[in-house]
Amino acid sequence: MAEQDEEPNQDDSPDQVTESNSRIEDLEKEIQYAKAEIANVQQRAAKDRSEAIRYGGASLARRLLPFLDGLGKALETFEPGEGNESVFEGVRMTLEGILAALEMEGIVPIDAMKTPFDPTSMEAIATVPCPEGIDSGMVVNVIEQGFRMHDRVLRPARVVVSEGES
Repeated sequence: MAEQDEEPNQDDSPDQVTESNSRIEDLEKEIQYAKAEIANVQQRAAKDRSEAIRYGGASLARRLLPFLDGLGKALETFEPGEGNESVFEGVRMTLEGILAALEMEGIVPIDAMKTPFDPTSMEAIATVPCPEGIDSGMVVNVIEQGFRMHDRVLRPARVVVSEGES
């Protein structure tokens, strides 16, 4: 048998040519969609990598926060005497060092005291009648310090909020 050339056959009907052209257009559109999907996947992967780098330490930071609370409480309950000022100073310096290291990673305390209650970064655990000179909805006491990492809340501040009329 002789090989036949792959040239278009003169006998192709206009319907077959139209159908072939339509199929070619469909395939070209599919290729464009596939290219667009690949570009989207690459952008999502780049964003995911960036967020993993930016927020990668969040899990460790959440596990460290209770230790910071403990060091803070140790400083609050310190009673001077019998030469234990060096222990107090050591605990204070340790707490400041840890807070400075966390701040370099973008982890900062949420400033809640005497600010309007913000449910996106605070958790109200109690309400009290408005004290003299304080408006309703203001934070009057911080029970547990909250922390934020860049723009995300690691732990909301647990607060007491004023309510009613002052």
